[in-house]
Amino acid sequence: MIEQKKAYLGISQSAKERRWVERLDDRGGSIATAIGQSFDIPDIVARVMAGRGLDQASAEGYLDPAIKDLMPDPSCMTDMDKAAARIAKSIRDGDKIAIFGDYDVDGATSSALLYNFLAHCGIESTIYIPDRIFEGYGPNPDAIDQLIDAGHKLIITLDCGSTSFEALERAKERAVDVVILDHHQVGEELPPCAALVNPNRQDDISQLGHLAAVGVTFMAVVATNRELRKSGFYGSACPAPDLLAWLDLVALGTVCDVVPLKGLNRAFVIKGMLVIRKHSNIGLSALQAVSRVSGPVRPYHLGFLLGPRINAGGRIGDAALGARLLTTKNPSQAEQIANELERLNKERQALEQIMLEEATAQADMLLMGNPDTSCLVTSSPDWHAGIVGLLASRLKERFRRPAFAIAVGAGGQGTGSGRSIAGVDLGAAVRKAVDEGRLVKGGGHAMAAGLTVEEASLHSLKAYLEDELHGQVKQARSNDEMKIDGALTATGATEELVNLLEKAGPYGAGNSEPVFVFPSHTIAFADVVGQGGHVRCTLSNAAGGKLKAIAFRAAEEPLGKMVLENRGQPLHVAGSLSLDYWQGRPTVQLRILDVAKPVML
Repeated sequence: MIEQKKAYLGISQSAKERRWVERLDDRGGSIATAIGQSFDIPDIVARVMAGRGLDQASAEGYLDPAIKDLMPDPSCMTDMDKAAARIAKSIRDGDKIAIFGDYDVDGATSSALLYNFLAHCGIESTIYIPDRIFEGYGPNPDAIDQLIDAGHKLIITLDCGSTSFEALERAKERAVDVVILDHHQVGEELPPCAALVNPNRQDDISQLGHLAAVGVTFMAVVATNRELRKSGFYGSACPAPDLLAWLDLVALGTVCDVVPLKGLNRAFVIKGMLVIRKHSNIGLSALQAVSRVSGPVRPYHLGFLLGPRINAGGRIGDAALGARLLTTKNPSQAEQIANELERLNKERQALEQIMLEEATAQADMLLMGNPDTSCLVTSSPDWHAGIVGLLASRLKERFRRPAFAIAVGAGGQGTGSGRSIAGVDLGAAVRKAVDEGRLVKGGGHAMAAGLTVEEASLHSLKAYLEDELHGQVKQARSNDEMKIDGALTATGATEELVNLLEKAGPYGAGNSEPVFVFPSHTIAFADVVGQGGHVRCTLSNAAGGKLKAIAFRAAEEPLGKMVLENRGQPLHVAGSLSLDYWQGRPTVQLRILDVAKPVML
């Protein structure tokens, strides 16, 4: 039996009903000391690095990761050589090539990356992004017919296609090759195609299943580039491209698809952010302007400012807007598309707020009837199918258990999205439901899934998910701890410290942001700001230090209420540090993740 860690500062139940524990044990603390001494790194930064699995041997390369050191030979992926040879052939032959992408950020960046590579090689390709509502996810027979009728000799699917049997059968019937570049989980049976590159197919041993589709696409571009170079394609008329110049797209898609920021993914993001800061992509720069990004671009900007605006096109507008923005060379067009995405994003936010109130009420009723409910399944005929993924995410965050939100169409068929918590494999449960005939279709991965279900089957789906996930959810929730990287004071939370911590980043999925506790700091000021109900406050300590802090969407949550109700009183406050560049001047800010009342130890 594993001995339970001692509660940090004695907090066994915080405002979020979490137990606080120190991330590092004694051995980890010794490793942190060794890292700090070997590389002259402050102790707090060394503790963050050790807390993410690093030791002396791996620390040096971690601080300055190189793509060439971390990227394996693309040929290690099943079918990659076939894919590269087939794409290279169409480039040399001057064929008309169609790019069939998904409607999210990963799909848009993958499509833009391949489009830019083909354009450099003299191929004017066509990007086809399906309509989320009318066509759904992935290739469909009608779209395949449309592309073939337009004269395309090769179709390349990005971030989709691994399970599109009917559509790919149509392409086979019409003697047009399809190359699939994907990363979604897939069963043993594969659709007919010239090549299917997917690190998550069951016969792939590359161990690259953590890549986003844009990462897989970049690997395919590298492999195709090598194939073209070997055949003597490049010369004075068409020099070999600088592939690293497109890492801005790889970074954006990688962050927004919430894949683990480890190894190669982390290097993609670090180097990609350097490219973004050069403003070489006209569309991306225009989007930064309308998003009011201030200061150097960070993963936060990609995931929470730029990504949602690109996604807004696919959710409630023209799904192809994102890819069009990222490929345009016209500043005027870039500005126009960016403004349209900004408008759509505001419309999406308003719709989401209305839908979220109803979804939350449904979830409250479910939990009132059974507090041990393992998986929340909510639905409505009034919901927009493009926003259900956001609803599921909000429900998962609020209630700390897997959640589905399903928009039921006029024909009685529901389109839904699910989001999971760490330790609960939602994709596997959905695929099993498809195999058992409970769903019209569905798929996904551990943390997110999509499905189509008949309205009449909703009740049985809820019962199935409850039985299937109960054990996993119970285990995951019993381990619901907040891991603390260390204690700081308002005085010690400096700009210099934040910059040093960034060297151990970027932070995100699989490389969690450092969480620090500010023990017994007085809530000197607190109020509610913004339409989202954010709680803003100022922490102060006895030494006179002050720190601005914010808890997003927390006004109606126990966390926000505890902050507001304890003005002038001391609280233990846990959160992550960043720099806020309001009006161009950097200021340290704490994003509050949890709070707790001090206890007598």
